[in-house]
Amino acid sequence: MSVSVEELLFTIRYRCDTESHLAIRDQTRCSTCNQPCLTFCPAEVYTFRDGAMHVAYENCIECGTCRIACPHQNIEWRYPRGGFGVAYKIG
Repeated sequence: MSVSVEELLFTIRYRCDTESHLAIRDQTRCSTCNQPCLTFCPAEVYTFRDGAMHVAYENCIECGTCRIACPHQNIEWRYPRGGFGVAYKIG
């Protein structure tokens, strides 16, 4: 039996904090680079619009891909405060 990524993402439960655990260190860097975070984030947390990178931290699945894959090290990533964040139902 094969399970799609979308089906697995649906099983994740998230208790959203009012404080973001993700931040863009330098917005000007995002406006001048090729913005790889728009393609490598499996939860599509990052969007570029109106000349700025926007972070939908509420969608983050805490995989850590962005902190490793950003070639500019322009994403500040930390775990959400205690009691907030992802609760995996499977795996």
